[in-house]
Amino acid sequence: MDSDTESDMDLLARAARGDAEAMRGLYERHHDALFAFIRMRCDDPALAGDVVHDAMLDVWRTAGKFAGKSSVRTWIFTIARNKLVDRIRRSSQLSFTDEVPETVDDSPDATQVIAASQDAARLRACLDKLKKVQLAVIRLAFYDELPYEQIAEIESVPVGTVKTRIFHAKKALMHCLGQSA
Repeated sequence: MDSDTESDMDLLARAARGDAEAMRGLYERHHDALFAFIRMRCDDPALAGDVVHDAMLDVWRTAGKFAGKSSVRTWIFTIARNKLVDRIRRSSQLSFTDEVPETVDDSPDATQVIAASQDAARLRACLDKLKKVQLAVIRLAFYDELPYEQIAEIESVPVGTVKTRIFHAKKALMHCLGQSA
């Protein structure tokens, strides 16, 4: 079976049995999104590349231990996020000042936020102004189309915190784009 048509679960099961071709398929399938996810969190392309490499090696080594409690993609993203956190902790650059009040997300949906700006460069500039934790959840929710529960698992935070971060990110984007939220 071609790795493009196999499910992540099938590829992971084959990788757990030592199939390097299956692992290559998983790597190729998830590399770009994983690199973008890590790169935007650390703002260092070399570090992001190292973290992705380390995470995928860990996936290779622990493929047989996958419990199936989440999707394979969520599991891989969580491994990569944890690798990045470990590296940042080791270099004493991590700040734990991420206390965010939990509120209900009654802000505009992603389509309204993006539609508020017809100028892609202006939207990118506004995205660049978001806090890294807000940009991370926006990317996972709207670009990678992950549900809040999977984002919460990847980010190691409660679902309510994901909702709050998205709420504040959307408000900040609307304000930056000149719209009242």
